[in-house]
Amino acid sequence: MLNQEERKYIYFKFLKNIQLIADKEYQRRVWIRGEGPECDDFDETCCRFFDDGDSVFQNYKDFWITNNQYEILKKFRDEFEVFADNNNWPQLFIDTPEWDAIVEMAKEVLRAFHYRQEATE
Repeated sequence: MLNQEERKYIYFKFLKNIQLIADKEYQRRVWIRGEGPECDDFDETCCRFFDDGDSVFQNYKDFWITNNQYEILKKFRDEFEVFADNNNWPQLFIDTPEWDAIVEMAKEVLRAFHYRQEATE
């Protein structure tokens, strides 16, 4: 069983990953141009969200997630999963309406969680 500090760490890392999905400038800089100290790509972002996020989804109440937040998060996860299953090359999808919809849904999740990036760094 995870202690409170471990849950808090997982929770904020999970939200940070969603923040990266909501940030097109980050995506252009890191995923497409390969600039910056980050060694990240779309596949890694997906793996972190789906694999690392499993414990959050399976035990969401242990991570202080309300039922309303969970529903918003679940909707995002379902849509993102469909998108990620059909797309894997950011250069081809970053400026599409479909990706814009995913980015906006990620922002909606962050708003529902009252997420502020600077509070987690």
